[in-house]
Amino acid sequence: MADFSQAPASFVVFDGDLDSDWANRYLRASAIAVDTEAMGLIHGRDRLCLVQICDPADNVACVRIGLGQTSAPRLQKLMEAPSVEKVFHFARFDVAALASGLGIYVLPIFCTKVASRLARTYSPRHGLKEVVMELVGVELDKQAQSSDWGRVEELSDVQLAYAANDARYLLPARQRLEMMLRREGRWEIAQRCFSCIPVIAELDRLRFTQIFEH
Repeated sequence: MADFSQAPASFVVFDGDLDSDWANRYLRASAIAVDTEAMGLIHGRDRLCLVQICDPADNVACVRIGLGQTSAPRLQKLMEAPSVEKVFHFARFDVAALASGLGIYVLPIFCTKVASRLARTYSPRHGLKEVVMELVGVELDKQAQSSDWGRVEELSDVQLAYAANDARYLLPARQRLEMMLRREGRWEIAQRCFSCIPVIAELDRLRFTQIFEH
């Protein structure tokens, strides 16, 4: 069991895919938080290694993606379910990683980083640690961020706790950000930004950059 400073309601690690019970549990939620870990930041070169999910009841699952694995049917059904909002921080990367690694095309999407940039215009700091600290009051430990995620069957308790915590506080942050966006009259433009993320992620996968520049 991973060593959490504050334990989630439940925590489980799967190899390859969610089981049917956990998949159905998440499918009943109106929104879930999602994060991914990969070997690096270049899609197609750096493989997807871990997908972590949390629901509003703080039930956390980490799915270890094996070397050479190219599909995860239950995970795909969940990520593509139109009735379940998927909340990410910097969704652009995670959406591209899921498409590149497992052929998953995520919708609908809420990105707390995009929302933070639109809502928290008083701050230049929009990283997950800063957003969660201000909006949720939790200080995330980021020491395991740059580590070897490819050793999926031997991930340490520190790595698993880090990965899970990066998903656990996204939903409360999302609620606070929606309140701020609505208050400032920016909710509609935020939703339109979220709808663009799959296109931007696809451009990233195809290695197109700055195509909108003069």
